[in-house]
Amino acid sequence: MATFAELPDSVLLEVFSYLPVRDRIRISRVCHRWKRLVDDRWLWRHVDLTVYTMRPKVMWHLLRRYMATRLYSLRMGGYLFSGSKAPQLSSALMRALGQKCPNLQRLCLHVADLTTVPIASLPRTLKTLELHSCEISMLWLRKEQDCSVLPLLECIVLDRVPAFQDEHLQGLTRFRALRSLVLGGTYRVTETGLDAGLQELSYLQRLEVLGCTLSADSTLLAVSRHLRDVRKLRLTVRGLSAPGLAVLEGMPALESLCLLGPLVTPEMPSPEEILASCLAMPKLRVLELQGLGWEGQEPEKLLSRGLPHCMVIVRACPKESMDWWM
Repeated sequence: MATFAELPDSVLLEVFSYLPVRDRIRISRVCHRWKRLVDDRWLWRHVDLTVYTMRPKVMWHLLRRYMATRLYSLRMGGYLFSGSKAPQLSSALMRALGQKCPNLQRLCLHVADLTTVPIASLPRTLKTLELHSCEISMLWLRKEQDCSVLPLLECIVLDRVPAFQDEHLQGLTRFRALRSLVLGGTYRVTETGLDAGLQELSYLQRLEVLGCTLSADSTLLAVSRHLRDVRKLRLTVRGLSAPGLAVLEGMPALESLCLLGPLVTPEMPSPEEILASCLAMPKLRVLELQGLGWEGQEPEKLLSRGLPHCMVIVRACPKESMDWWM
């Protein structure tokens, strides 16, 4: 059996990549070889800091010493509910990320108070921005804001962002490169607001609407009206009926459809009705159904036989999906 000393650098780097940031730094003290490997830029492409309540001084040290030009994606926590003495994300830190990390493309912020952080301070190189349980300023996503902000942004995830509402949805048109939108638990978005917003976002290719107060039927109606180029669609089934699903028939570009439970109403389409609608979606290649309460393998067999050109996935609702209904 090979010892650690006999393992090639590539294998050790793969092992080190699974370690939390703090442990990566600690093992750099073991020997000169490990110190060299911990300094390898490959190891710092993806960094997750959400497990730490990190002091600003430590964050700045990591930024200067390890991340800098190596960083591709970063996950950070803002400690919104940890008390006034907890470190908060600042405009200075966001600007420093943009200046010192020119290759940063994905930023995921969790439980952060961003009400005093201008959106213009975020790194201009971002292609993906995820906000999970964050507080944002009402000015962040208004349509009249500067259109030069985040010029490369292709995907935005808004997961339980209380301030997000109809006017912000229409304001997303300022991001010219945007092609993917995820709305999770955005309870202030109305059916009228969604319809008006998607009309202006007709170029979207991926849309997810999860755990919102909107009915699935109203969401699908807005999609069929305005998102003719949508390729991937994922939504929870609250308020879904067979006629509501039927509005997707003939959608010219739809390749992937995912319907998630666990709320199933009497109006919920049967497997036979889902099959009939999917047969009228010419480009559909992936059908995923989660947590719909179907017992046994018969629904999956029916759909797989009827849709031989599709990958059909039928499974129980994963634990993380339950969060949308908590």
